[in-house]
Amino acid sequence: MKYAVLGAGGVGGLVGGALARAGHPVTLILQPESAKRHPRYLSLRSQVLGEFKAPVAITSQLVLDADVMWIAVKATQLDDAVSRLRIEQFAHGLVIPLLNGIDHVAKLRATYPPENVMPGSIRVESERTAPGEISQLSPFAAIQLAAAGPAAARGVQVAEEISAAGLTCEVVEDEASMLWGKMAFLAPLALTTAAKSAPLGAIRSDKSWWRRLESCLTEVCHAGHAQGARIDSAEALARLTAAPENTRSSMQKDLEAGRTPELDAIGGPVVRAGRAHGFDVSTTEDLMTIIAARAAQG
Repeated sequence: MKYAVLGAGGVGGLVGGALARAGHPVTLILQPESAKRHPRYLSLRSQVLGEFKAPVAITSQLVLDADVMWIAVKATQLDDAVSRLRIEQFAHGLVIPLLNGIDHVAKLRATYPPENVMPGSIRVESERTAPGEISQLSPFAAIQLAAAGPAAARGVQVAEEISAAGLTCEVVEDEASMLWGKMAFLAPLALTTAAKSAPLGAIRSDKSWWRRLESCLTEVCHAGHAQGARIDSAEALARLTAAPENTRSSMQKDLEAGRTPELDAIGGPVVRAGRAHGFDVSTTEDLMTIIAARAAQG
């Protein structure tokens, strides 16, 4: 299949690079100024895929003949990207968002044929170190695609091509459980590491911060259950316990680099669910307050 990738950061660059190396046509959709400077290749240093360069096409326009468009911009950049590219013109292919959070799915389905939006989730630590250069740091890179009914066959085809390219990919039916299952790992990790400005190992070695992480996990699980998701909190806690000591969240990295953190995308759905359903989300709120204050200080 022919792929377009909107956003060539750590996630988009990893997925696009893997597919390009496997021989699929891949086009990166970038901001006009970025498109002028970006090399016509992706250079990956990956714990999963090894080191390689793969050729890609570059554009600042929609790729209307693509079979799949991966959306891998930051949640804070989605509105601008959708309005700039008039995404509703991409009428026949699949749109697969790999954004952090929950709310972007409804947003995309409001501007695009809903049946063609196939939410995805990726577990990975990957970052762009320079234009066209991607460093994938985690010992895993696992993608899930949520598809049921007539869309499932298209999802299976994408998953097969991703798997053949070297990344782990599976299709699941339960969209809510997929999205909230990732949040059960991501939100406690992102909010504690960003608030403390320290990697996961420092959270685990500090009892008070580990209690905050566990409390945040409990609140995320309550929020997910309120939205109909099935979440294994013990499994999420086990993954947080087993992750490498030096694991840093993208929110922590954004904050330290002076970039706008994805605070509402990651913490917002938890807080809003708590307020709507009347359960305690005070730990999540406190962590968000600390991060917002740090962001305001630059």
